[in-house]
This record gives sequence, C-alpha cells and structure tokens, in this order.
Amino acid sequence: MNPAAIRVDRLAAAVGAEISGIDLRERMTAEQLAVIRRIWLENGVVFVRDQQLTPDQFLAFAQAIGTPVEYPFVHGIAGYPTIIEVKKLEHEKVNFGGVWHTDTAYLDRPPMATLLLAREVPPQGGDTLFASQGAAYEALSDGMKRLLATLECVNSSDKADTSRTREDRIAEGGRTERRSYEAVHPAVRVHPETGQRALYMNAGHTVRFAGMTEAESAPLLDYLFEHQKKEEFTCRFRWHEGSLALWDNRCVQHYPVNDYHGHRRVMHRITLEGDVPKAASSSAAI
Repeated sequence: MNPAAIRVDRLAAAVGAEISGIDLRERMTAEQLAVIRRIWLENGVVFVRDQQLTPDQFLAFAQAIGTPVEYPFVHGIAGYPTIIEVKKLEHEKVNFGGVWHTDTAYLDRPPMATLLLAREVPPQGGDTLFASQGAAYEALSDGMKRLLATLECVNSSDKADTSRTREDRIAEGGRTERRSYEAVHPAVRVHPETGQRALYMNAGHTVRFAGMTEAESAPLLDYLFEHQKKEEFTCRFRWHEGSLALWDNRCVQHYPVNDYHGHRRVMHRITLEGDVPKAASSSAAI
C-alpha cells in the first residue's frame, strides 16, 4: 500500500473521516501507519469499509496502533481474550452500551482507543453516532471553561443506565472477578498527543463531581450531557459487513442507535491501553 494512495473523505466538520485505498490485511510500514495515525488524530474517528479480517488480522492491526487490553466484564472470543463480541440478538430489546459514553471511563487508565469491526449487521438501522468532545469544549463560554478546569468527575461502572446494557452479555459470558469499578478524572482532559482540551464526563458513567453530592452535581452535569451531543459536534456512520471504525476515547464519545429490534447485529471490539487522564492547569484552561 502506497501512503499516497490513501483517500480521506470527511463525514462532518467536527469529527469523522472515511479512509479508502487501504487493505488492513496487509502488513503496513511505519510510514503507512504514521499516515493513518495522523488522519485518526485529526478527525477523532476513522472508518474503513470492506475489511474482511480474520481475528488474527484484526488483532494485528490493533497491535500496530496500540496495546490491546481485556474488557473487565465480558470474556473475549475463543482464543482471543482482547476481542469481545458486541451483539444484540433477535429477541433482545437492549443494546450493549446503548447510551452516550466514552468506553470504560470508570477505570484509572481508560483505553486510548477502540476498534469495532462489523461481522453481522441488520438490514437497516444499527448506526453509530460519534461526538467530538474537543469541539464541545471549545463551544463553551470562557467562564464555563474556567469552572470546569477546577472540577473532577467521579465515574462508576454501576451507573444504572449503562450497567443494564451489559446484563445480557454478562449472563452469557461474564467474568467472575471484580464487578464494580470507580475512578476520578478531570472534567477537562488534555490529549497527550495533540494537546487538545476535551470534555471528559459522560452520561453513561459519570455520577457526580468529586466533593459534591449527586443532587448538587446533577444540574451542571445534565447541562453538559446535553451539550456534548449537539448535532454540530457529531457524525453518523452506517455500518456494512466488514466496516471498521477506530475512534479516540480521549476526545470522542459514541452512541449506538437501538432501532433494529428483531434483527441480529454482531461486532468485534478491541480496546487499546490508555494513560491516566491529565488536566490542564486552571490558569491555562482557556
């Protein structure tokens, strides 16, 4: 694959780009990977279609981007502990992760990225929305930015809206180890590679601000949860079998649309090891 052959089509102004002219079954050079990484960092999430990858090939591409890690609640597929199956079956009504969220923000070191590969898709529906949290941050007033620079968020794996979306998969192939996680992270984190500031709270996991009660935190969090998903910060991706997405959990949220009852949707997911989120100093918050 010649890096010059890679074509980039942006899906929206704030986030998302589709890449063509690459075959992820091939072993890539350092130059090729650098081009893909640059496009990914610039757009927050990248999509590649028609990638009929074996688990080994999927894992190899993920390893070229970062270090795969195991998901704390569900076992990986047979022989691949870091590849989990994200699925909704024909008789199920609740989809896995079916709220706006950043993956596993309740961990001390949340994943830097997620890769999702479509194995089976419904005849219609089942899209995923993505939202740039860098754009969401930049749209706030200077006063709000200064306030958020002083705050930390408590994130829990037990928040009801999210925990119930994984119940079917835990019942089917859940882990027997620790079942509850909590982590405190800055409300605004600085991207370790780009220096971009991004909102880092989410409706799926964030329960309150550190040092405050849930009731005290709710008015501001509710405002931010609505702000984070405004249309101008988002893009929408229509999956086909073999479509692959790679998104940056440090500055992008996602929401899988649950509009395909009676149909089957099966995806393979890998998350990549991240770092401890760092805050900007309050004096440099704007």
